[in-house]
Amino acid sequence: MSDVPERSARAGGVRARKDQGSGVPGHTMPDLTWTTSWEDLVSAALVGTDRRPVPGGRPPGGADTPVAPPVELLEQAAVQVIRARAGQRPQRGRPLPPAPQEIRPLVGRAAAVRLERILAGEQGRLLPEWLEIAAERGARVPARLIPKLLDLGARDQSIRVHLGVLTGTRGRWLAGLNSAWSYLRDEPTGGAGAAEMWEFGTSGDRRAHLAALRARDPEAARELLAVGWDKETPEDRAVFTRILADGLTMADEPFLEAALDDRRREVRQAAADLLTRLPESRLGTRMTERAGRLLVRDGDRLQARPPKACDSRMERDGVRARPPAGSGQRGWWLQQVVAHTPLTFWPEHFGLSPAEITAMEVGDWAREVRMGWTRAAILQRDAVWARALVEVEPLTDLLAILPPAEQSRIAAEYVRRHPVDGQMIMMLGGIPRPWGMPLARAVLDKIAGVATAQPWNAGELARLAGERFDASAHGQVARLSDLPEVHEVTATLRFRHEMARELLGDAPEKRRTDDGHGTAGETGGPLGEEDK
Repeated sequence: MSDVPERSARAGGVRARKDQGSGVPGHTMPDLTWTTSWEDLVSAALVGTDRRPVPGGRPPGGADTPVAPPVELLEQAAVQVIRARAGQRPQRGRPLPPAPQEIRPLVGRAAAVRLERILAGEQGRLLPEWLEIAAERGARVPARLIPKLLDLGARDQSIRVHLGVLTGTRGRWLAGLNSAWSYLRDEPTGGAGAAEMWEFGTSGDRRAHLAALRARDPEAARELLAVGWDKETPEDRAVFTRILADGLTMADEPFLEAALDDRRREVRQAAADLLTRLPESRLGTRMTERAGRLLVRDGDRLQARPPKACDSRMERDGVRARPPAGSGQRGWWLQQVVAHTPLTFWPEHFGLSPAEITAMEVGDWAREVRMGWTRAAILQRDAVWARALVEVEPLTDLLAILPPAEQSRIAAEYVRRHPVDGQMIMMLGGIPRPWGMPLARAVLDKIAGVATAQPWNAGELARLAGERFDASAHGQVARLSDLPEVHEVTATLRFRHEMARELLGDAPEKRRTDDGHGTAGETGGPLGEEDK
């Protein structure tokens, strides 16, 4: 019979005889009384057992200590954990409410298998494209894949917009059980019913509804937003304001001017950005008055005179007083005033064309002025200024303003003229698929040119090409070169080609593109007949 006395709450303490429990010869298990708290153990662990004695244990370094104090501390912690678990009373569990019934169809078996392969790491960079196509089809993924997708969405915000549709009612049910997935409850579900979605839908559903109504009836959308404006959350007010960019006219000016007094900075900023696109707006007039004093022509050069202070009126008009790290205050204020000045003002002010203006010397404030013009061109979607500025710096945001064919041509010229570097990779990474023929040819030529000397750059170009070329061109690309990088492009294009066919349910040559033209078949495509 064991000589280990039973633990008693009244007697207090956990005792053990020698050589029992720890497995260490000569080691006595700790005498842990009820007065030794978990907090005492944690404190000793944080401070260190060489500086604080183990609670209830022997002094560090004592002659009678058979094991090191850290081991004794861990043993005491283990006893505390086991005791806490053993002392819990079982409670009656309550069953979870069942998940609502699904109403959307599942993706096909082949498409689901391919999604599993992507989630397992095969062509993982194509996951956003798979999700986009599947969401457009209004399908949902198998339930077994939902947790993995929700975990990815918790780390990658860019894919969340599709998960509300693809995970269906099961996904929203799971999101209510795991706080890490709660973001899903704000994403669009793709549900139908205009009034119902605005009143009872998720934040994403309400955004989608307002955007659809704005595209259909701009005035009705603005009036709907104005009715409950004060009841909206600050986050929703900022997003809803940006939706008014579609179909923006001077009829929206009073609403946006009032939004400049909103208590939330993001709302004021969104309103100021939109008013910049209305040269006749009150904000446009105020900004041109400021800009005319801050930037003047001095012969064949421009002279900048940054503001000396940022007053409350400037802040109301969207000028942020505090500059980002590494920027000076006056230069930051100058940049923002230029960014919110209607671009139509400058040619009249200087008597020059946009191309002539952007080519002029500005002096010490050239960077801030050009960044302001760049921001203004992006905000105002001004293609004339974008063409002039992209000659100075080929930013993706400027290229996005231009028609696709021109975008492809300018990017192709840049690829041909410049070595592969981070700026080129960044620019190409921002150009959406499918790339036009000039850009596709230029990138393939660049891959061949750097494959031997710069295999790392060739590999990154190959990955981008595989993701952005028209997938139906995989047969043509395969015949162009025996380089491993080109084979990689071909493999990715073929993977995307099969992926789209599985999701869309028909042969690619029978599908129609958004512009109404049939997609290229195996023998045609973006590279042209001469590239076969």
